[in-house]
Amino acid sequence: MSDLPLKERIQTDVKTAMKSGDKTRLGTLRLILAAIKQREVDERIELADADVVAVLDKMLKQRRESISQYEKGARQDLADIERAEIDVIQAYLPQPLSEAELTTLIEDALHQSAAAAIGDMGKVMAILKPLLQGRADLAAVSKTVRARLGA
Repeated sequence: MSDLPLKERIQTDVKTAMKSGDKTRLGTLRLILAAIKQREVDERIELADADVVAVLDKMLKQRRESISQYEKGARQDLADIERAEIDVIQAYLPQPLSEAELTTLIEDALHQSAAAAIGDMGKVMAILKPLLQGRADLAAVSKTVRARLGA
């Protein structure tokens, strides 16, 4: 990883993909930049790395949902395209947390929020979300927290 901000790194990688003729990677990188630019225009801000990670995380979630839909519709060709895009997007996200690290963070958040019932789930997820953005599947974490709170 370089010291460049994430957005600049992606822009540099677009140029590299253009020169190397990697159409799949280039297309995905352009989609990423378009999503970043859209959010910057909508919110009239320059996105920091944490914001770019949130955009990438959202793109991953969309692709996972698309794969599920394409597989239900027996469109493996389209599911494969989504998987290739996921591979490119994941390269810009922080390293995923291990199961042990995730469990520790969940336990700490439960303790920190003094969560005792399912009604406290929002408090727990509010603590976890900034820590897990781009490093874990928040839907899976939500299920785990829900199970721990006895729902």
